[in-house]
Amino acid sequence: MGYEAILVFFIAGVFLVVLANFLSNLISHKSDNKSKRDPYECGVETIGPTWVQFKVGYYLFAILFLLFDIEVAFLVPWAVVFNEIGTVALIEILVFLFILGLGLVYAWKKRALRWE
Repeated sequence: MGYEAILVFFIAGVFLVVLANFLSNLISHKSDNKSKRDPYECGVETIGPTWVQFKVGYYLFAILFLLFDIEVAFLVPWAVVFNEIGTVALIEILVFLFILGLGLVYAWKKRALRWE
């Protein structure tokens, strides 16, 4: 009984995407020149080699940022329902924070947080 509605929504979604692409191609202004076929590089011609190696520290810093950013994504919903979930959840979040703290101490000891 509920599958018909899903099928209708799926067909409507596909139809709207195809219709939007068709109308976009139909009414868009088409011009062809050399600069349109060039790869996008912010409009500035590169000087020198374009393949330069970045320091690994940039990537480590970004990964650590994402790690602790995701930590907040887990902590906020937990804090919202803290009164309803009880002591077991408190112990679980303390274990979670302890593991993240170990990761922070490890990164600190390996000097991954230094910006040199």
